[in-house]
Amino acid sequence: MMKKFVLKFILYAGLMLIAFEILVRIFHLYGDVPPKVIDSYGVEHRKAGSTGHYVTGNRRQNFSAFSINSAGFNSFRDFHPKEDGYEIALVGDSFIEGFHQDYDNSLGKKIENLLEDVQVYEYGYTGASMAYQMHLVNAYKERLAKVDKIILYMKFKNDFNSYEHTADHALVEKLNTPLFKMRAACKLWVYGSRHGLVSPIKKVASGVFSGINFLRGKRPDTPLRKPPSTVEERIANFEKLIANYGFDKEKTALLLDSRVTNAKFLAYCEHNDIDYIDYSEGLKNAYQPTTLIYDMHWNDYGRSLIAKDIAAFVEKNR
Repeated sequence: MMKKFVLKFILYAGLMLIAFEILVRIFHLYGDVPPKVIDSYGVEHRKAGSTGHYVTGNRRQNFSAFSINSAGFNSFRDFHPKEDGYEIALVGDSFIEGFHQDYDNSLGKKIENLLEDVQVYEYGYTGASMAYQMHLVNAYKERLAKVDKIILYMKFKNDFNSYEHTADHALVEKLNTPLFKMRAACKLWVYGSRHGLVSPIKKVASGVFSGINFLRGKRPDTPLRKPPSTVEERIANFEKLIANYGFDKEKTALLLDSRVTNAKFLAYCEHNDIDYIDYSEGLKNAYQPTTLIYDMHWNDYGRSLIAKDIAAFVEKNR
């Protein structure tokens, strides 16, 4: 009797999982995630040619299309700067990568709509710190030589924790293992991971692997350096980044919100003739929310306001 019960339980549980998998796929409740790669320059980006839809919210509250161009970044265009054109390179983290917005209505596209004869190249990558951004600009210096303006998006609180960038080869290799590819192929797992439904399973698996590593004598890696705790340390890291990767003051500007940027850093930029675009005023005076309700990334209205500030800066300085 017990054996029969167990077999029926396994059968019905399997059928339910298959049914849920089908429902998640039919209603596209899962989010597509383009694979990560590391190129010969040590720059992490997405796999060129990847397309799909990014989903936010457990009922698909935000459903946006992405398209990874030949350079490996989410954008409505490929990057082909010309001597006689005016181009802007917009570099940053997930706010610039823009998976929360249709790729053909991105921040870069909005900037282009406000300016004549200007092309915007979007180099956005989730989690990109200032070290990553400045490494990218230095690594791609030949590609960006014809670009007229480079804009680096920054958040002072967490963008200056390091003064050098090291590509995470271990993570990228891990994400390309058969196990992780199988997990990505199971859309029910992808959906559950985004909403904490499989957290207990992950905790158990993590505990098992930690125990195995402990028995094998392996210890978790320790951080190479302690994150900065003062404004002065963060500014010192910025100076080291400049020494490591260079910083063309004539064509580079920082994109920031002065409400969450330390006044000492702003004074440092002004003293050292480092341009910055402060988009705080537009967001502060907005007549409706500028971020997604269930996510702090900019919504369409917020991106429109920021695009105006960037366009005004470009018009003044081109």
